Amino acid sequence: MFDLGMSELLVIGIVALIVIGPKDLPGLFRSLGQFTGKMRGMAREFSRAMEAAADESGVKDVARDLKNVTSAKSMGLEAVKDAASKFEKWDPLKNAARPSVVTPKPDLQPDPQAVPPAVPPSAPAMGPETQALVAAKAERQAIVKDAAEKLKAAKPKRAAAPDPAPAPEPGKKPRAPRKPKSDKIPKAEA
Repeated sequence: MFDLGMSELLVIGIVALIVIGPKDLPGLFRSLGQFTGKMRGMAREFSRAMEAAADESGVKDVARDLKNVTSAKSMGLEAVKDAASKFEKWDPLKNAARPSVVTPKPDLQPDPQAVPPAVPPSAPAMGPETQALVAAKAERQAIVKDAAEKLKAAKPKRAAAPDPAPAPEPGKKPRAPRKPKSDKIPKAEA
C-alpha cells in the first residue's frame, strides 16, 4: 500500500520524536498499532463475508467449470503437445520399415520393350505423390542425358594446335628464347 523505505521511516521517526516528544511517543505507537490491527481485522472480516456470499451464489462453481472448460486437457491440446513431442523425438532411420521385394506373378510375363521402373523393386513401398516425384526426376535425368549426348555429337572437333615456334623467314636470324622473369638476379662475380 505505502511504499516506505528505511530512510523514510527514519525521517518520520525523527520528526515524530521532535514534534511529539520522547514521553508521549510510546503511547502514540501503541495506539497506532491497535488502530492498524483493527483495520486489518475489519479487512479480513469483509473478505470472509464476500467469500461466503460468493459461495452462496455459486460463483466458485462457475469459476471452476470455466477453468475446466478452458484447460488444455479438455480442449485436446494435451494430445497435440504429446504428438509434437513424439514427432520431435522420431528418428526415421531407426524406425524405417524393411524393404519388401515385389515378385511378379508367374502368369504375367514382363514386356521386354517396356521402360524399366524408375524405382528398383527392392525399394520400400511409396505413396502416389512420392512415385510421381520419382518419375518426374527420372524424366528430367533422361532429358539431361539426351541433351548431353546431342551436344557431344554436334560439337565440331578442334584442329590440331598450331606449332608454338613458327619457322623463321629466310634471311632473318631466329630469335633466342625468352628468359623467365625472376625476382632474384644472380650477381656477376668480379
